[in-house]
Amino acid sequence: MDRAINSISKWVEAFPIADVCIGNHDRIIMRKAFDSQIPKRWIKDYNDVLGTPNWTWGERFVYDEVQYIHGEGGTARTKAKNDMMSSVQGHIHTQAYVEWMVGRKFKVFGMQVGCGIDSTSYAAAYAKNFKKQAIGCGVVIGGHTATNIMMEL
Repeated sequence: MDRAINSISKWVEAFPIADVCIGNHDRIIMRKAFDSQIPKRWIKDYNDVLGTPNWTWGERFVYDEVQYIHGEGGTARTKAKNDMMSSVQGHIHTQAYVEWMVGRKFKVFGMQVGCGIDSTSYAAAYAKNFKKQAIGCGVVIGGHTATNIMMEL
């Protein structure tokens, strides 16, 4: 935990105000607490634990008519098609793409951003025998321009 807090403090310095999508691994502690019947009032929020006082943690954010989600239970292309809304998501560590769907009266994209950690990190130890991670980030400008920036592996 101390290593995580130290690491995240550098991000807080670079981005003092941020919106952060909560992912499946982020929710593990809360799920375990509820399964153990620990009352919610005993659980601290992410800001208190991680020292991120001006960060907003949420399941979904929308900017410029593009939704940003962690993504569970499907791909970005499926989410964009189902919601008829441009969608950016992570979760699937081995995929990174932008795919446009165009109809008579709509144009939306699904962006899968891969992940920000590689299989040699402690956080990804469970996936060491999986395909190579797609390490990079997605960039969206004004809701209409979307691209993936991949790291050299």
